[in-house]
Amino acid sequence: MLAQMRRNQILERLQAKGGVRLAELSDALAVSEMTVRRDLDALEREGLIERVHGGAVLAQRGAEEPGFDKKSLLEQSEKLAIAQYAAQLVKPGSAIALSAGTTTCTLARYIGRLDGVTVVTNSMNVWHELQQEGRRAATVILTGGEFRTPSDALVGPTADAAIRSLYFDTLFLGVHGIDPLAGLTTPNISEAETNRTFISRCRKVVVVADHTKWRTTALCTMAPLSDIDVLITDDKLSPEAQRQLESHVKELVVVPSEGAPTLGAGRGNTRT
Repeated sequence: MLAQMRRNQILERLQAKGGVRLAELSDALAVSEMTVRRDLDALEREGLIERVHGGAVLAQRGAEEPGFDKKSLLEQSEKLAIAQYAAQLVKPGSAIALSAGTTTCTLARYIGRLDGVTVVTNSMNVWHELQQEGRRAATVILTGGEFRTPSDALVGPTADAAIRSLYFDTLFLGVHGIDPLAGLTTPNISEAETNRTFISRCRKVVVVADHTKWRTTALCTMAPLSDIDVLITDDKLSPEAQRQLESHVKELVVVPSEGAPTLGAGRGNTRT
């Protein structure tokens, strides 16, 4: 068995059980404990696990959600590149939805300059971006709903009812985490339900997420990775992670993290 295959199996066991013992992994994978130790060391260096006496547990990631302002300062060039590419997918005259999130808010800067586009959003920050001078070409609909922090999203029954009365060509979805087993996750139950409603009311789901979202999990699963039509991320995502995503999503787009990206071609493959 290849090293990466073993490590994937170790992560799957940890996802299912929360923790594993060294001897248990050695028996299950039919390798020596020394080999298991090397695998655990490699996974710990990637920040995916934490070593404990006699075994390992999953790294505690995604347990706390930073506020919108703090998240806006992180991975700025990556989010900009992702947003530039995503904007090229919007067709004149289309109806699109933008969920809450810092990357979707960055995308709004480009969408607002497009004529004949209708944008529905549950994000006060996205709405604010689309009211700025030079970004008022698009028609903007704010869902209403209960305001929650730290994502500054409108959620709950009012937001869900508004979304269910509409249908979109494309949903651009921001996420807290992406994981092969947990799927697309968010820390908030109400926001997860509102995002599920968005997903149910669109023709195409486009997830916009920088490389730091990979292998991050939170409390609530919004959807499995198989529901994603297009995932746009940046080139700081590891080649192994890209290969794993290719087997789960319909189309993976990897954009340069510096400079404006260009459109690629092909379905079901990685675009760069």
